[in-house]
Amino acid sequence: MNLDADWRTALRRSPLGLGGAPLGNLYRALSDAGAVGVIQSALAEGVGYFDTAPHYGNGRSEQRFGMALRDVTRERFLLSTKVGRLLERDADAPRDEHGYVDVLPFVQHYDYSYGGTLRALDASRERLRLARIDIALIHDIDAATHGASQPRRFREAMEGAVPALARCKAEGAIRAFGLGVNDVQVCLDTLAIVDIDVILLAGRYTLADQTALPMLLPECTRRNVAVIAGGPFNSGILATGARPRDGSAPYFDYAPAPPKVLARVGAIETVCAEFGVPLPAAALQFPRAHPAVVNVLVGARSHAELETNLQFARESIPAAFWTALRERDLVDRRAPLPGDPHSTSPA
Repeated sequence: MNLDADWRTALRRSPLGLGGAPLGNLYRALSDAGAVGVIQSALAEGVGYFDTAPHYGNGRSEQRFGMALRDVTRERFLLSTKVGRLLERDADAPRDEHGYVDVLPFVQHYDYSYGGTLRALDASRERLRLARIDIALIHDIDAATHGASQPRRFREAMEGAVPALARCKAEGAIRAFGLGVNDVQVCLDTLAIVDIDVILLAGRYTLADQTALPMLLPECTRRNVAVIAGGPFNSGILATGARPRDGSAPYFDYAPAPPKVLARVGAIETVCAEFGVPLPAAALQFPRAHPAVVNVLVGARSHAELETNLQFARESIPAAFWTALRERDLVDRRAPLPGDPHSTSPA
């Protein structure tokens, strides 16, 4: 896939983006060869956008992308990584932490300062074996991550990371910068005081959660801020359904799904059954209909998972299915649907 000089256009052309959290050993270990194989399979299938972060396995995800992409023509892919955490080598560091197993021997330190941001990018380039990172995202500056210290961390990012990334963009070291978060309010707070290019927003514009729709997405459209919709399955429930076949508890936002979400997803599944539409296909295709959304990012830890996700992303879904969801108030009536006149996705 030869990528356009316009990174927004290139993101739209990729059928999906491949998220790097599973490739950093999220929840269970994956071999280097297995992770590299997933990335190379994605390239062969036309996937042209990859996202990773130092947080994912304490650099293990970035290292694996570096292994997989080192001999690939640079114009064939876009890659984003994140700043805000510096890794310090420590032989005594825990090998399982933050949900990741068999991580590299580092400890993480939050650092959103100007100098810390530049150091983070240098370290990421070294792990990735790349001279250029396309998109740099300020990672996790929300209250859920930082608690009472969030206002201080937010100021540090606005006064440190933002100017550092703006300099990197002006010098051509990156092509774009923005946020990588799962919180709508911190995006609005950021847009109120600085200009950014892109937001990777996880879990807040999905079939189950459209809290980004009323305020954030219109503002992004107005400001020409590209939105990458991460977490389209909301940690699992939009892939497994409200009653997973293996009898496990369905997860929503990294925790057992609450009754309200279970009821909503169960009702969406009823419509899926009526029209013969797989729930994961609807989940992957819904976000792309909004004009602000340039890509849907989803993880995969095997070739089979990757293939399944790509098939769902390309599944033909009748327009009547989307209309039924809207008429039954299972999606926000203001949400663009695939096939709508202003949608960016075909019916």
